[in-house]
Amino acid sequence: MYDNFAELFAIIKATEKLEKAYVRDIISPTEYEIECQKLITHFKTLSSTLKDIVPNIERFHDTYKMDCQSALNRLVTSGVPATVEHRAAASMSATTSAATVAECVQNFITAMDSLKLNMVAVDQVHPLLSDLSASLNKLSILPPDFEGKTKMREWIARLSKMGAADELTEQQGRQLHFDLESSYNSFMAALPTAGT
Repeated sequence: MYDNFAELFAIIKATEKLEKAYVRDIISPTEYEIECQKLITHFKTLSSTLKDIVPNIERFHDTYKMDCQSALNRLVTSGVPATVEHRAAASMSATTSAATVAECVQNFITAMDSLKLNMVAVDQVHPLLSDLSASLNKLSILPPDFEGKTKMREWIARLSKMGAADELTEQQGRQLHFDLESSYNSFMAALPTAGT
């Protein structure tokens, strides 16, 4: 039993040291991931063996005054190396970004097409511009003063002062279409290319 306790103690302490080495950039991410995965595997094997004697790892940690919060997080809470955790987060972020870009493109095209179809009533145009503005604001790669965001805010403010049944004049419709077109072109230019 004491040998198993010593082994558990050693795994927790080694994981704590490994976490600190990784955070301080003393060990490469590749080496960290390999070693961390080994420690996690050993920990899971040993903790399943000791589950009757040590039902609560946190209590074991506190009883022996280990002060290894990073190790507890990695072994008990997370269960995967930090590099894997961060890759998953980055992948999720890229997927979210791609979906938001697609949403923006869809909203630009829908708004421009609706104007071409002579849908110029305020209650027809306002929701489209609101959707476009919301999707542009979701995209973190665009600066707050991005032309499309600014122009959409101006148009939404202008439309909010009009009645729902009011219609844009031919001149206003052409100007809005021009603003949408130029904002769309700026948007496409602002997107990072596949190589960057």
